[in-house]
Amino acid sequence: MSWEHMKKKQPKIARLLINSLIYDRLSHAYLFEGPRGSGKKEMALLLAKSFFCESRKGEHPCDVCPDCKRIDSFNHPDLHIIAPDGLSIKKDQVLYLQKEFTYTGMESRKKFYIVEEADKMSAGAANSLLKFLEEPKAPTVAVLITNAKQRMLKTIVSRSQVLSFSPVSPHVFAGELERGGMSPALARLIAHLTTNMEEADKLCQEDWIAQARKVVLQLTEEVYARPEHVLLTLQHKFMPLFQGRDLLDISLDLLLYWYRDLLLIKLQQEDEIVYIDERKRLEKEALNITEEKIIKRMDAVLEAKKHVRANVNPQLLMENLVLNLQEG
Repeated sequence: MSWEHMKKKQPKIARLLINSLIYDRLSHAYLFEGPRGSGKKEMALLLAKSFFCESRKGEHPCDVCPDCKRIDSFNHPDLHIIAPDGLSIKKDQVLYLQKEFTYTGMESRKKFYIVEEADKMSAGAANSLLKFLEEPKAPTVAVLITNAKQRMLKTIVSRSQVLSFSPVSPHVFAGELERGGMSPALARLIAHLTTNMEEADKLCQEDWIAQARKVVLQLTEEVYARPEHVLLTLQHKFMPLFQGRDLLDISLDLLLYWYRDLLLIKLQQEDEIVYIDERKRLEKEALNITEEKIIKRMDAVLEAKKHVRANVNPQLLMENLVLNLQEG
């Protein structure tokens, strides 16, 4: 976690916050809004570290002082983070924060608060938070984080400096995964499924995403070259691996990216393909299929995705999709 990293991920917002740090012009309240995986919490924690670090050079925290280390381990006494308790942030949680506002910092006068999923504050919690936003006690900084600004109380939005985070480029996130030791092929695939590091880590647990990728590639090959094996693979390998609607939805994304890659090969846009280690096979299949048929197969996958959340039998849904892919 560094400002150099955040400059690549969210350049405009990073520059704005860096200037505010250097010139000591931090706002008392920020609203970080934008899609999941865009680095909102990461940015908030980095800002907190720079805010507290007494050995900071410019915007850069030292990363070795007690303040920096305790923020990294989430146990700094003057950094408070609240998140939904169940389905919402309760009024009592905000009242606790208000009580904390009245105390002098444990080790300095500074305080920093992060409210995750701030759009999930109950009406009572949101109205209670207005007290802090209307009567800030310097030097105190609050960062509210949300994926849905439209659900926020307008009075809270108006009293915060709103910073809108852009979706992170899959290429940028793939590079981040590769630097962490992941193979380029797997990093490229995961980065097209999510740009959220927690979600990426979850996909990698017990090597699940690698197995999922292998089974989906086998299914696409059998649709193309061994159609008589498709239903057996579907029953014995595919369905056991993709149990539950969330995982089934991911499987359809993996299928969709395969046919998207075929289309990109046809359009001579090879640099944008997801399955980068399957390029030779993609080129071979692309020679024997028209753009019209590829689009028809993509439409079939998209239609299946629409039905995943409905009360449809997953086995029947996938069997029907496979038949449509073979006909296409």
